[in-house]
Amino acid sequence: MNTRILFVCTGNIARSQIAEGLVRTLAVPGVDVASAGSRPNPKGIHPFAVEVLRERGIDISGQRSKKIEDVPGEFDYVITLCDDAAQSCPILPARRARIYWSIPDPAAAAGDPQAQMAFFRDVRDDLERRLRQWLAEQHLLGDTR
Repeated sequence: MNTRILFVCTGNIARSQIAEGLVRTLAVPGVDVASAGSRPNPKGIHPFAVEVLRERGIDISGQRSKKIEDVPGEFDYVITLCDDAAQSCPILPARRARIYWSIPDPAAAAGDPQAQMAFFRDVRDDLERRLRQWLAEQHLLGDTR
């Protein structure tokens, strides 16, 4: 049976999309990963989220913003990545664990495009560090590059 992971944030345009893309690359085969938002943004994935993963050789341009109801089934792990979603989301059952990581929203970054990209890179790097550690603890880390 596959391990299923769901990442949840409010708009499903940056943090959860980045996490989904990273897990698709880092996890062992047999890990099924999805992301969703408590209030998904109809504009879709933030272009800087796509770009910062492209810098890592990961293509998330085909992913889309989804509502929680759009990702049916049970999940082994539900990982909430923002304060708003943690407070406003319905309680999503997880077969093994519900996890909460407070990650700042890079889509809310102010400043010029270079400053915004730097913030997106910081969020990407934080998520990658956390995911590598967590996946290793769960014996789900496949990529060790």
